Amino acid sequence: MTVYLSQILLFAGLFLIFMNFFLWFFSTTELRRTIKRRLRYEVAQDKKNIFVRIFDVFGPLNYFVVRKFVKRENMDNKLFGARVAMTAEQFFGSKEFFGIGAFMLAMGFLPKEASAQAFIAALVGFYLPDLWLNIKLAQRRAAVVRSLPDTVDLLSLCVDAGLDFIAAARWIVEKSKTTAFIEELSLMLHEIKVGKPRREALKDLSRRITAPDVTAFCRTLIQADRMGTPIAEALAILSEDTRERFFRRAERAALQSPMKMLIPLIFFILPVVGVIVGGPIAIQFMSGNLLGGMH
Repeated sequence: MTVYLSQILLFAGLFLIFMNFFLWFFSTTELRRTIKRRLRYEVAQDKKNIFVRIFDVFGPLNYFVVRKFVKRENMDNKLFGARVAMTAEQFFGSKEFFGIGAFMLAMGFLPKEASAQAFIAALVGFYLPDLWLNIKLAQRRAAVVRSLPDTVDLLSLCVDAGLDFIAAARWIVEKSKTTAFIEELSLMLHEIKVGKPRREALKDLSRRITAPDVTAFCRTLIQADRMGTPIAEALAILSEDTRERFFRRAERAALQSPMKMLIPLIFFILPVVGVIVGGPIAIQFMSGNLLGGMH
C-alpha cells in the first residue's frame, strides 16, 4: 500500500510540473505580464539568476494561488523588506520546487516502504524557503536598526543647520556612506519624488521594516507633521531616545553573553580540559603505575 501511495505522489508531482509548462505556454499575454511584474525595488533582468528563471515555470498556477489564498501586500512587503528579488508567484514557485525536489530525493535514497518519511521531507522542503526568508528579513532588520541612530543624529544636525526634512534626507543619501537605513531612506525619497505623500511613504517604511525603532521613527515624524511640531525638536528628542535604546540593547546583549557562553563552555571546553588533565592520570591508574609510584 505504501509503495502505491509513493508512486501516486510521484506521478502527481510530475503532473504538476507538466501542467505548469502547459499553462505557461498557453496563458494569455496579460497573465504573463502580471506574472512577470517586478517588485518596487527594480532589479536588472540580466542579474536574474537561474533559480528565479526555474521558479517562473510555476508562475501561472501560483498566480491563482496568490490571488485566492494569500494577502499579496503582506507577502510583497516581506519579500521587499528582505531585499529578495522575487515576486510572490516566484517565491511560491520556489516552495513547490524544493518540496518536489525533496520528495524525489527522499524517494531515491529511502526504502520504498518509507513513504511517510518522503512525505515529511517534502513538507520540510516546502517550508524551507520560508525559513530562509525569515532569516534574510531578520538580518535586514538588524542592519537597519544598527545604522538608525547615526542617521537620525545626522538628520537632526542637518535640520538644526536650516534644512527641511526632505532636503536633509536627500543630503544624507547623497553624501553619506551607504547603510541599510540610508537605502530605505533613499527609497522613501524616491516614493515622495514620484508623488506619494510623505506620511504614506513613512508608513510604507514602517511596514517594510517591522522593527520597533523604525516604527517609532516613522510615528514621530508623522505626528510632528500632523500636529505642526517643529521637525528639529522632534528629531532631537528622537535622536536621544534612539541612542538610549541602542545603549540599552547593547547592555542587554552584554549581560546575556555569559549565559550564552555557558553552553559551549560546559559541552565543548570543559570536556577537553578534563581529558587533557585527567587522561594521563586515568591511564596510569588503570595500568597500576599510579599506585606503584605512590608506594
